Amino acid sequence: MSFSIPTYTPPDFSRPELAGAPPAATEPAPAGGVVPHNFHGTSNHPEYLHLGGGRWVLAPESRMDAVLVLKGDTIEVKEARRVKQGEAVVVGRTENGEEGIYVHVDGFAAAEAAGADKFAFRTRGTRETPFSRSYDELYQVLRHDREHGYIAWVLGPAVAFDKDSRAAMQGLIESGYCHALLAGNALATHDLEAARFRTGLGQDIYSQNLKPLGHYNHLDILNEVRRCGSIRQAIVELGLSDGIICACEKRRVPYVLAGSIRDDGPLPEVVADVYRAQDAMRVHARRATTVIALATQLHSIAFGNMVPSYRIMPDGSVRPVYFYIVDMTEFSVDKLANRGSMQAVGILTNVQDFAVNLWNNLRA
Repeated sequence: MSFSIPTYTPPDFSRPELAGAPPAATEPAPAGGVVPHNFHGTSNHPEYLHLGGGRWVLAPESRMDAVLVLKGDTIEVKEARRVKQGEAVVVGRTENGEEGIYVHVDGFAAAEAAGADKFAFRTRGTRETPFSRSYDELYQVLRHDREHGYIAWVLGPAVAFDKDSRAAMQGLIESGYCHALLAGNALATHDLEAARFRTGLGQDIYSQNLKPLGHYNHLDILNEVRRCGSIRQAIVELGLSDGIICACEKRRVPYVLAGSIRDDGPLPEVVADVYRAQDAMRVHARRATTVIALATQLHSIAFGNMVPSYRIMPDGSVRPVYFYIVDMTEFSVDKLANRGSMQAVGILTNVQDFAVNLWNNLRA
């Protein structure tokens, strides 16, 4: 089956309501980290500003709950906490051109939707939904973006608790299907625990049998890595050779481990300051063309809010950012959509089965 990135259709700016729109207005930020009243808060949809004379400019990397700063004819998308005093912040809260701001929600609208009935059954994904087409699309997207995009994975520790899913994820990373990994302390800790002891939270990663004193294993590996000073050095000193984190180190795939209140240890690489972690994750959000989030609700929502629904490519073309969230229930998928990531595609399944299925279909 051939695959091509969907064509983006920009707004028709000759429409009377857009042709006659005023230029977007700005006001100076009154202080660092403070924006003017009536600031325009962004979505993750393509957003255009009218800069006057009929020139509409697409904001790069628009994402949830940021603001737009004008620097000449350049639009910068920034979090309010990063705005500097005096910067020209776009103001206005209408979205259809009334204030020179236009939010474009159907640039990638599927052609097949044309002519669809106004009423239809089964219009949203549930546990009854067959996901064959979603899988087929994902295989194609990943093959394309391995060479032409930037694939970011957001992983919960469940992926490391099973021998086969852990091996599948290792294979995907080593085969170039991962350009960045976002996770917490737990994913890395239990993956390294599996590399060292063949357990996850004390359970054998294949049989799931509890090992004697196995509840110490994740604490022991945390202690050993901290003694070594870094994950990379621990891999060398402890002779670790398999798993997700080893594959990232082997392939020099960057990973960001964001800390949380629950963390044991944590590992030396864990970023404890939430805003530093947010900034580190945003580096990859700004490059991502495909995101796959597995069994980690809060991390998925956090990264989802950082990711635009589109990407402006070096040649000036606009393409969608694919976002897949994989979980056992609709709750995580709905929660993400309700936080603004309407483009997210949910696949409701066991994440271990998902990882193995993906690897079995992508392996050379």
